[in-house]
Amino acid sequence: MISLEQTAQQVIQALKRHKVSDYEISLSASSGVSTAVRLGKVETLEYHLDKSLDINVYLGQAKGHTSSVDLSEGGILKAVESACLIAKYTQNDPFSGLAPKELMAFDVPDLDMYHPWELDPSHSIDLATRCEAQALDHSGIDNSDGAEVSSYQGEGLYANSNGMMSVQKGARHSLNCSVIAKQNKDMQTAYEYTVALDAQDLQAPEWVGDRVAKLAIGKLGARSLASQKCPVIFSPRVSSGLFSQLIGALSGASQYKKATFLLDSIDKLILPESISILEKPFSKKTIGAKAFDRDGVLKRQQYFVENGQVKSYVLSQYSANQLGLKTTANAGGVNNLIIEHQFTGDLDDMIKLMDKGLVVTELMGQGVNGTTGDYSRGATGFWVENGEIQYPVSGITIAGNLKDMLLGIEHVGTDVDYRGNIKVGSVLINQMTIAGDTE
Repeated sequence: MISLEQTAQQVIQALKRHKVSDYEISLSASSGVSTAVRLGKVETLEYHLDKSLDINVYLGQAKGHTSSVDLSEGGILKAVESACLIAKYTQNDPFSGLAPKELMAFDVPDLDMYHPWELDPSHSIDLATRCEAQALDHSGIDNSDGAEVSSYQGEGLYANSNGMMSVQKGARHSLNCSVIAKQNKDMQTAYEYTVALDAQDLQAPEWVGDRVAKLAIGKLGARSLASQKCPVIFSPRVSSGLFSQLIGALSGASQYKKATFLLDSIDKLILPESISILEKPFSKKTIGAKAFDRDGVLKRQQYFVENGQVKSYVLSQYSANQLGLKTTANAGGVNNLIIEHQFTGDLDDMIKLMDKGLVVTELMGQGVNGTTGDYSRGATGFWVENGEIQYPVSGITIAGNLKDMLLGIEHVGTDVDYRGNIKVGSVLINQMTIAGDTE
């Protein structure tokens, strides 16, 4: 089998014949298996094998881009010709081009991301079946949308005309389940999952089954609320979205397009002084970690927000060129973002401190305006009084403005959800508007 490095050399030889000014090559190859079980019966058992090639060519400052899944010699030649043809008829862009050579990831650290799992079909079926059976064993669970096990492994190569060629290997494994709880005419669904880079770090199927059943049953009997203003806690499953919006507002593209509620915010206070946002891309065996960005620039540990103040925008080479700044190695986004804080409690402690208000566990809709910061989304969760959960809530909308919401964060909890790229616990916001019953 031809390696990614050998394929890259084929692409480079073809590019040299076209005398391009510069080039970038991204190659990936991955394989995986996924098994879905519903009501104890196998619904799907799939094996995945994928390869892809992306080429950027530069003729001066004119850029051409092509993608292909055909990595044969003929497919490569066609992709190269297409990229060069596109560049030939594209206008010059004074902000395009490769990142400086001295920033490239010539020496790539080993982040311990590659833990392949020899998952045979019978084992995958057993895991999914056990997970779903555990959930269905709970009284109150009426039906199932199924359980699924998946395992993927692969490698990606980046090369450019600065002489860089680096490969990153990785693996990702998961188990999820979705069930339906029923009480009289009330039906509620819930979803739970476990994900890890190493299959040995996955939660047991029975843990996932128990959790999803309790989540679904806990939503039965949900009520609406009277429209009001009150404190709101975002649980760890949804709190990362707040910081994803913040990072989007600090992105170089949002800044140079002037389409952000955090325009020109360097050194401005956008969070309480007790909160900082740190990117730690080199954390080993960690979901979200990465050695270099899509521009081939070596990642680095850095603060975007420190003690509440913006210290840096989130920049690729292109957006850095637009703003006259230096890339922060974030082409393709942030990697392993840590929300640092001083609060030492978790969700239960936060509920007691809030005394009366709303805990949000799920959000619906896309009602967020990144330019103005206006925020309005459907929500479900739990109503709290006297520092204790009283009953589940649904059919409401929560609204505010992200500028006020971020500055209004009173606490960030220690109950961090490590399954995503943004590592953050529960978040207590001092006040939001709830739209519920109009009576």
